[in-house]
Parts: sequence; C-alpha cells; structure tokens
Amino acid sequence: MLIYREHVARAVSWSHDSGGSSSSSSSMALLFSDEEIQQAWTELDEPQLDGGWELFTETMNVKIYRLYNKETGLYEYKVFGSLASCAPDLCADVYMDLSYRRQWDSYVKELHEKDYGGQKAIYWEVKYPLPLSNRDYVYVRERRDLDVGGRKISVVLAKSSSVSQCPEKKGVIRVKDYKQSLAMESDGSGGTKVFMNYFDNPGGMIPTWLVNWAAKTGVPGFLTDMKKACSNYSSYCNNSK
Repeated sequence: MLIYREHVARAVSWSHDSGGSSSSSSSMALLFSDEEIQQAWTELDEPQLDGGWELFTETMNVKIYRLYNKETGLYEYKVFGSLASCAPDLCADVYMDLSYRRQWDSYVKELHEKDYGGQKAIYWEVKYPLPLSNRDYVYVRERRDLDVGGRKISVVLAKSSSVSQCPEKKGVIRVKDYKQSLAMESDGSGGTKVFMNYFDNPGGMIPTWLVNWAAKTGVPGFLTDMKKACSNYSSYCNNSK
C-alpha cells in the first residue's frame, strides 16, 4: 500500500443500504458499490477478523492485523486506530488533497489526477533510494461522506486501474495490484477514529525483513505525518488563495 511502501523508502536511505445518506466529494463518477462502502465503515464498529487474520503489531493506539495471500505470497493488512486532535472532516480533506500531499510528503516524486481518454485516474510515483527502483501507481478513488443514524462517516476507496494512455516508465516498477479502503469518524474526543484495509504487490525484489519492518512502522509514522499535515492545512489553504 502507498502508506507503507513510502515507509520502505524511508527505511532504506478510507451506504445507502444501511439507511444512511451519502454524498460524493470526488469529481469522479461513482466507482464503487454501496456494498463496498458499507463494508468499509461497518468495521469501525465490528472488525471482521475471521478467516485467518492475525494480530501483527500494536503501537501508538494502532492495531495492525494481517492475512496471508497464498497466491501472491504477500500479506493484506487491516488497521484500527485513532488520530488525536484532528477532526474527521479535516482528515478526509487532507487525505484527498493531492496538491497538498505534494507539499508535505517528501517521498512523492510525481502525483496528479488526470483525464486519460475519458477516465479520470491518479498517477503517483513514490521515491525509493538506490539501488531500489521507484514504484508508481495508476488508480481510481472515490470519497463518500455518509450520515448513518446521525453519525458522520467519511469513506475513501481506491483500486488499481489499467490506463493505456499512461504507459510504464523505464526504470520505474508499476504496481498493478493495489486496493485500499479507509473509513473515518469522530472518536468523541476531538479526534478521528480510523479503519483501513489495504493490499498491494510492489513487484521487484524487496527484502522480506524490510517489508515487515515497514508494515509495522509505516502506518504509525504516516498517522504522525497526517496529524502534522492536518495542523498546517488551514495555513496552506489560505496561502494558496
């Protein structure tokens, strides 16, 4: 996933059926079903950890579970945690703002949303230090803001997209198998309760120990960076006017 793949780079140098109403804050058409949206936010209440999920690590009010994927030999991850002193709508806005991400994330080589032959998609290249090759992603995403029985919940889903108008770059490894779901709501104390589910196959040769270390430390590190980015977002928006 983009979060902990970025941390690999550091290492080596978020339904209608439920009775809730929703609105989309993305400029894209609806790309995900109501069922997929509901599956994401319901894990804020009832984590779905049957079928082989194991607790991987717990730190900084964050629990990370993983599930082994026999086909790829890689792990899928679920994250349950909180982000103190950051309101959920602010977190969602910061998470969706690609221009701002380019300002605060030093591991972004290139990041933009573009229309590829009638389909909008996001291109993201993540910096890796030598001798590792950079990774890049082409993916679509959607945000929906829900009102579920008075609860305000933001859900962001993303997945890989094949876009012929965005060819692979020489020397950069394309991540073709990527998915993520993110759900956020108030934790009742001025912060944000977070659920995240993600998987990607980075390709190439990355040492197993490094991937494991990044998975353990990347999410807490990302949440720390997000907290700082949230605190600076108002200033960024004012200066961008």
